Amino acid sequence: MKHSHDFTADTLNIHHAPTGINDRIALGVVKTMRVFADRFFAKRYGHRAVVLETVAAVPGMVGGLLQHLRAIRHIRDDQGWIKELIEEADNERMHLMTFIQIAQPSRLERTLIMVAQAVFYNLYFFLYLLAPKTAHRVVGYLEEEAVISYTHYLEEIDSGRVENVPAPQIALKYWNLPSTARLRDVVIVVRADEAHHRDTNHHFANQIAKGAHS
Repeated sequence: MKHSHDFTADTLNIHHAPTGINDRIALGVVKTMRVFADRFFAKRYGHRAVVLETVAAVPGMVGGLLQHLRAIRHIRDDQGWIKELIEEADNERMHLMTFIQIAQPSRLERTLIMVAQAVFYNLYFFLYLLAPKTAHRVVGYLEEEAVISYTHYLEEIDSGRVENVPAPQIALKYWNLPSTARLRDVVIVVRADEAHHRDTNHHFANQIAKGAHS
């Protein structure tokens, strides 16, 4: 899934203000995760992206599966949610495949990836099963943080503190980038994807809150 990267500063920095206790809990959980990420990775944004995308690839697949089962169980149309969520998961997987080639994670970081995925998958599965609105809100807030992280990544590249290496071949093919594309071009399109996922998941949470999708 490739999205337009023509975002303005205003549309990139959208924040959904929490409207209830569940929203505030979701935001608090995500902010806590951000603190741990900041301490562990500091400014190693390539390595941060690898772990971030490992976690980010889980919700779409879990949500797509449970929406699929729900649509069958209730014999109703899914309103396009299943396709959107599965495409989100695949898009995040491509982010991971791209940044693994850029960051070359260590054995320790690969172990962290496996542990993070195992823990997050089980937690998110039961969260979505019991409280799908909150599950989408968590993802919306995770994606808000992802947009911020990739913006900081761009700042590091633009300042020269991170080398603007050539874009991996997998990124050129997936996003239809020119052969001259660099890391900066990859971060821009990935950030656009994350902004799209942010908006989609907040929209899904709002739809469930209004009873428009139950």
